[in-house]
Amino acid sequence: MGYKYKGEYLLSMDQEEMDLHYIHHYLSEESYWAKGIDLKTVEKSVRNSLCFGLFRNGTQVGFARVITDYATFGYLADVFVDEHHRGQGLSKWMMDEIMNHPDLQKLRRLMLVTKDAHGLYKQFGFEVFNNEDNGLMGIRRKAEEMYRD
Repeated sequence: MGYKYKGEYLLSMDQEEMDLHYIHHYLSEESYWAKGIDLKTVEKSVRNSLCFGLFRNGTQVGFARVITDYATFGYLADVFVDEHHRGQGLSKWMMDEIMNHPDLQKLRRLMLVTKDAHGLYKQFGFEVFNNEDNGLMGIRRKAEEMYRD
């Protein structure tokens, strides 16, 4: 699997190294987009995605994943860096590695949804779509409806 280093930080694409309990905790407790998500859903989402785990001294401190067919489409999701490790350019580094990943180079469309990180993603070519131009459509379900047992 792929590994990249930046100082004392390691970026791993090895799914076996992802700390599912840490990822679950962050998504279910800290994120605005997946609050209340259950562990089984997180496990399944990681298993079925191209994952990028950010580690310091063997402890996971960040994460991102791309849901993709590896040919034409990808969706960037669950991007985060632990608040204690922010301000060091780690999100930008992680995004740079994602955008340069060999398996994602020929995708016709790479999408994401964010409420608050437009500045980061614009640096990598993402733009807000004008729906009149491309007919973008979707179904949006509230997290509290999705993560109930």
